[in-house]
Amino acid sequence: MITVFNRKELLITFDMKRQADICEILSSKGIDYAVKTTNLQSSAPAGVQRARTGNYGIDQKYSYEYKIYVRKEDFDRVSSLIR
Repeated sequence: MITVFNRKELLITFDMKRQADICEILSSKGIDYAVKTTNLQSSAPAGVQRARTGNYGIDQKYSYEYKIYVRKEDFDRVSSLIR
């Protein structure tokens, strides 16, 4: 089980396909991982930009941020797998 105390950030990406590919690699190797998805254009406090300006002129490819975490002890082995 991955918790805040035993995890390390493996990757940050805005590309959904890259995130899915990395998760597929980790899953096929039996490596425990967690993904945190953040909508950067939401009207929540972290995404106040949309509340001010709307979505006009914003590249939608960069609307979602994906952070992939693995256990600290798996980090070195996993980082070589995804390169």
